[in-house]
Amino acid sequence: MGNPLLISRDNFGSSFFKSSPFWAQRNFAPAAVSLPRNSVPVDHHTLHFHDRCTTTPFKYEFHEDPCYLSKIGQNMEKVRTMLSQPSHKSNAIVTVDALKKLGIDHFFGEEISAILDLSYNNMYKTLKESDVKLTDIALQFKLLREAGYDVSSDVFQRFMNENGEFKQYLSKDVEGLISLHDASFLNMGEEMLYTAKNFSTMHLQSSVKHLGQRCGALVRHTLEHPHHMSLKQYKARHYLTQVLLYLTSDDGSLSIKELAETEFHLNQLLYQDEFKKIKRWWSDLGLARELTFARDQILKWYLWSMTALPGPQFSKHRLELTKSVSFIYIIDDIFDIMGNPEELTLFTQTINSWEDSSALPGYMRACFIALKDVTSGIAQFVEEEYGLNPINNLKRSWAILCNAFMVEARWFADKQVPNAEEYLRNGIISSGVHLVMVHLLFLLGHRVTNETLHIIEGNSALVSCTAKILRLWDDLGSAMDENQEGFDGSYVEYYMKDNPSCSLEAAKLHTKKLISKSWEELNKEYFFNKSLSPYFKEASLNCARMVNVMYNYDEQQQLPLMNDYIQNLLFGGK
Repeated sequence: MGNPLLISRDNFGSSFFKSSPFWAQRNFAPAAVSLPRNSVPVDHHTLHFHDRCTTTPFKYEFHEDPCYLSKIGQNMEKVRTMLSQPSHKSNAIVTVDALKKLGIDHFFGEEISAILDLSYNNMYKTLKESDVKLTDIALQFKLLREAGYDVSSDVFQRFMNENGEFKQYLSKDVEGLISLHDASFLNMGEEMLYTAKNFSTMHLQSSVKHLGQRCGALVRHTLEHPHHMSLKQYKARHYLTQVLLYLTSDDGSLSIKELAETEFHLNQLLYQDEFKKIKRWWSDLGLARELTFARDQILKWYLWSMTALPGPQFSKHRLELTKSVSFIYIIDDIFDIMGNPEELTLFTQTINSWEDSSALPGYMRACFIALKDVTSGIAQFVEEEYGLNPINNLKRSWAILCNAFMVEARWFADKQVPNAEEYLRNGIISSGVHLVMVHLLFLLGHRVTNETLHIIEGNSALVSCTAKILRLWDDLGSAMDENQEGFDGSYVEYYMKDNPSCSLEAAKLHTKKLISKSWEELNKEYFFNKSLSPYFKEASLNCARMVNVMYNYDEQQQLPLMNDYIQNLLFGGK
């Protein structure tokens, strides 16, 4: 044990794929606290959390032995020292990948940046080495592209034959195939990555029956939940409980595991506390009693905010965002279920004017008054945090959403059948994504610039592509929300009417291709847009990641994947 590498080729790489008994689920350690760099506990009850990208202090409340804090601080310094050691260079990329998969890479930003810079500068030299491995190149490609480096997918030419196909011997390299599969989802429209995805998918699927239980489970999880398409917290939970559980043989592995367990557990406690606050807010608001027809899905509303904007520094932001999300669902039900055309026209006019609501029916008036209060509260929060009041932009975002709802209401009332393109153009707005992203923009402190105007106007791919993914995924489902009684059209339906010879399966395939194309455009904007905060870009990506979770109904009209996310991220998942 002379080499204290955190995650090395000896304790993680090919040895993981040897047959061994499946491991048990790990119980979390007692509540502890993750120390940021150079932080010092100030007393026995509160630890201040300073995010590296902001000067605002955040804190966790706990009642643990303060000696535990010292242990966590020691673990962080061990990992930091490890990342900086020259002897660790050959394994540094593997370690960085492990830290990112566990969601604790943000504590080691400077060290990781140095490692990635070195990897980028040496990558093409590495490609010329005779013994270069697919795993190494795929891992470097993924990490570098995720970090915004301009790295071409042509790096995989090194592993292809003269026919432009991946060499056959790679079909037996399970570790390399997993890395290649993960990398293939960072596609921005590149033929090379289409080929990589098809090759890795085919051979991983065929390999499962030949693998041991543990490795087979990892391969199945890789195929079902590609890393880039899945929420980081969810993947971190899996990585922690299934991949790292058996890595207990060296000091470095123990340090990283304790840090990851602490981070996950403390965030979970924070999310539970936030959910209690949202439940209390919703009960005090009283709208559930006024609007008995509307969906009462507090947990689902909060899940959007919890997953879009993770981390302790955004606790208040999540609470405010959840309030806005709740009204998207409520107003959607007013349009789909309760309101008649005359009432909906009056309601839309009131939202646009943001003034007198006395002419509205009682249930609409109650909704509008509550919406005004919530929106004013969010604007006040932003002003207190950042010194600007975005009330006019927030009001306008609600007007834009309700105008889109009204377009759909007129179509259905007048029995009009829009063409698929017209429906999708309006559906991108009525998805509610634009409104959420405008609220997020200001909750994160962005000011109105030429770049943020694209967000406000809905012209940025970070908004439009996420919205398109949501709208098309929703429309792909053969069933409606399990608690919704309203009716609306779908892109699949209108596409088939535009193309009478098109079958249902062909229309669904076309829709899935549009979703894939939207992901490629979203990836390009996410990787290379330098003018918006990484938190805003990550929130956009996280919303797209959650679409499959929120709209993936089974035959019983239930959402098993969403329930799995809730159980794992919020309520324990042991």
